[in-house]
Amino acid sequence: MYSIELTIKLSPLPLIVQRKEHGGAKRLYSEVTDAMQKGNQRFLELTCEKVEDKKITVLVSEIIAVQIYEKTSSSGSSKRPGFSLQN
Repeated sequence: MYSIELTIKLSPLPLIVQRKEHGGAKRLYSEVTDAMQKGNQRFLELTCEKVEDKKITVLVSEIIAVQIYEKTSSSGSSKRPGFSLQN
């Protein structure tokens, strides 16, 4: 399972949706970054493959960061998002 996490301006909590396949996660990541760069889209609606019927609509101008990471086990733990200086 892959998580796509959006950081929103002035919000302490990220918005997260998940994809089962790496290819689907990469496509969604690209869709979000394209919307941020081009700025021609006002809203972006995202769905989650893990939680059925989970939908979020985001104002594109409020997205300040997007990241993708892989869940490492079914117990719910995941790789630490972001970048780490540890080996």
